[in-house]
Amino acid sequence: MILRETADGVILNIHVIPRSSKCGLAGIRADALKLKITSPPVEGRANDECIRLLADTFSVSRSRITIISGHRSRTKKVAISGIGKKDIESALAAQ
Repeated sequence: MILRETADGVILNIHVIPRSSKCGLAGIRADALKLKITSPPVEGRANDECIRLLADTFSVSRSRITIISGHRSRTKKVAISGIGKKDIESALAAQ
């Protein structure tokens, strides 16, 4: 399950592929949404780019997105407040 709805919003499992040639969504891998980002995993730059990409994809402000776990891992849990499961699904379908 890549997505779980909470009282505040949703929790999303993501798998990050750093140092890619392009930045964007790359489908679904097992139980996580794959994100390709161009930043290297150094000094939090990859995490910042993940937040920026998710904010653009789901049309929310970056302040609504929090990395819950996996700060130093490619597999992360991300909380997005103020958005529902249907909003995420429709944004992914539009990609």
